[in-house]
Amino acid sequence: MMDLSPLRISRDFRLIFSASTVSGFGSYISLITIPYQVAQMTDDPLMVGLLGVAELVPLIIMSFVGGALADYVDRRRLVLISEAALAVLALVLLLNSLLADAHLWVLFGVAGLTAAFEGIQRPALEGTIPRVVPLEKLPAAIALNSLSGQVRQLAGPGLAGVLMATVDLHWVYAFDLLTFVVSLCCLWLVRAVPPPPAAERPSVRSVITGIRYARSRPELLGTYLVDINAMFFAMPSALYPFMADDLGGPEVLGLLYAAPAIGSMLASLTSSWTGRIHRHGLMVVLAAGAWGVGIIGAGLATSLWLVVACLAFAGAADMISGVFRMTIWGQTVPDHLRGRLAGIEMISYSVGPLLGGTRAGLVARVTGVSGSIVTGGILCVLGTVVLAAALPSFLRYDGRDGLERKRAADREWAARSTA
Repeated sequence: MMDLSPLRISRDFRLIFSASTVSGFGSYISLITIPYQVAQMTDDPLMVGLLGVAELVPLIIMSFVGGALADYVDRRRLVLISEAALAVLALVLLLNSLLADAHLWVLFGVAGLTAAFEGIQRPALEGTIPRVVPLEKLPAAIALNSLSGQVRQLAGPGLAGVLMATVDLHWVYAFDLLTFVVSLCCLWLVRAVPPPPAAERPSVRSVITGIRYARSRPELLGTYLVDINAMFFAMPSALYPFMADDLGGPEVLGLLYAAPAIGSMLASLTSSWTGRIHRHGLMVVLAAGAWGVGIIGAGLATSLWLVVACLAFAGAADMISGVFRMTIWGQTVPDHLRGRLAGIEMISYSVGPLLGGTRAGLVARVTGVSGSIVTGGILCVLGTVVLAAALPSFLRYDGRDGLERKRAADREWAARSTA
């Protein structure tokens, strides 16, 4: 069963966990509603996929900026300011939906700005977790955060599907705005998370320092490349609105978005075994391959419940991959580089899905929705095999070695800063 001790021993982790759960619940609803609104306005899967392109550039730029800031300023303050900005964008979506003719450019603009502020927030948030829980409890904290995300992904889309089928869209966006009020109250109560000693001022040079460190660690490169490959080729979420048309209409759209979370939740609830596994790189590779297999099944299935079952299997595999990737990141990166590396990590797990949506929409124009999904799953599996063969040191990576290296690096930096 799950290890709940991080919630018990850390007040700040409880507050961050609560804030992320509540605001993320509303954000998942908007995450589905925006593509649905674009699909209804354009009836073009490529336009839905282009939402990812609108998010890509601001996400990449601001992830580097946010990572550098997270290593220099109070991380809690940075998270709080970003959350307030995201709440304002939720208000913009609400006002746009109240217009007689909603503006398509507003949807794309909000998508891009949301990605920018998430690029600022996520490095600070991810850099905060290793500071508020013991490193030995980091896999348990990651599993709890994953479970929170899965609950949001499971309940949010289901509610969004019901709301979109029964009420006007502005009520959906209003609910998202309300959740931000709760999360801001929780984050306000979190204690300060000051930067490490002798923090480096944000600059191009400090960003390059983080990139060089990431390139020097094979275990980090492996997590980035394997996940980008899996998500770029086998992330079919941009096609869900069109799959829903064939499987039952908008009432089942939420179920398609929620299906991966069903498998992820089952994997999370039985995740205590992950703390006893030390071959983290091998587990990431196996899980990425299993994700591709699940996506192939979803593309070949013709009934709603078989599609849901395949997506749930893929979601379980993705959750396992995520736990081991985030454990590698949290247990190997020195604290004075944590923010910058978190920015690089965010790019690695965001670029694949964002570009993957465009790939899926473009291929669907030629092969149809099912053909796009199946070919993407096949390419995901093949790409994972190639990367595994090209990265033997990643396959051999042992988490115990990474944990000792991080502790030594933190001690060296502390000694240097006080010398």
